[in-house]
Amino acid sequence: MRRKPSESDLAPEYPLDPHHADGRLLLPPGVSPSARAVIVSPASTPRPDRVESGIAALAALGHSATVAPHALTRGPLYFAGTPQQRLADLHAAFADPDAEMIFATRGGYGSNHLLDGLDLDLIAAHPRPFFAYSDLTAIHLALYHALGLPGFHGPMISPDFARENGVHLPSFRAALSGTPYAVGTDEGLRMLREGDSPHPVRGMLYGGCLSILTALLGTPWEPAPPRGSILFLEDVSARPYQVHRMLWQLRHAELLDHVRAIVFGQMLDCVSPGAPTDLLHAAILSALEDFPGPIAIGLRSGHVSGPNVTLTLGVEAEFRPGANPVLHLLSPAVQPATPSLTSQP
Repeated sequence: MRRKPSESDLAPEYPLDPHHADGRLLLPPGVSPSARAVIVSPASTPRPDRVESGIAALAALGHSATVAPHALTRGPLYFAGTPQQRLADLHAAFADPDAEMIFATRGGYGSNHLLDGLDLDLIAAHPRPFFAYSDLTAIHLALYHALGLPGFHGPMISPDFARENGVHLPSFRAALSGTPYAVGTDEGLRMLREGDSPHPVRGMLYGGCLSILTALLGTPWEPAPPRGSILFLEDVSARPYQVHRMLWQLRHAELLDHVRAIVFGQMLDCVSPGAPTDLLHAAILSALEDFPGPIAIGLRSGHVSGPNVTLTLGVEAEFRPGANPVLHLLSPAVQPATPSLTSQP
């Protein structure tokens, strides 16, 4: 049985979102070319050697970094410290007056244990670009819905900066500078189905890791794509039947009701041994057979085998379907840079 329409169903089209006060984004300050970063581990413990290599790659781009006190902590279990320790590191990173951006070392598991302890007043007073994906989708979504803070779905220190050619520099730099940018076939994007209309789709870019969006259903942090949004979904090592099941769950939880287009990531290693190579594509199209909008796949953001594309979640975007699909990021996720005094007439 489907529920009766609620007030949120009658909400105005994007950009207004009933989950934060007035639908306006909380944009962090613009980031300088030599910005200092803080490295945190809100979920699982990273390998120290990978963190060291990632920080060296970040330094090669002109950015110094400070490692949070518990970022390399091992335990309890698979966590990088207790929830209290991980929260303290994250809050200190946002509040650090000398830091302009924050990077997660890795995903893994554990950020869900931080959600009810997030100091929203502190973060609202000190917004920063927070680069993360995977398990950290939970924090990105929580901060977007509570504060309107865009999520920087992009390279992390251990899996990406530590890997040769692991960072897609054009999108990374554009996101930090607030410059509009576009990604397309060069970044792996290709069509699965055109949809009922060939026209471009414009709306807010929303989403993250499919497994995490599904896991948050039924919690106080349940995802809720705004009306008219473009939904980005990605995952790693999920079998096609598991992807089918998660999409079925999102559909019956009515999370797709107001989505106008769906863009999947690379879906790295989402295969079944011995099965046809197109089984994942068939599973997605089967699960979304009633979805009227365009569906694309392959965009290398999140769990990827090549350079990791930065997507600024929460900003206005436009998806152009067709033989050469393109996703345009139209609005900045940071405040405009303030001209220096020396540049004044």
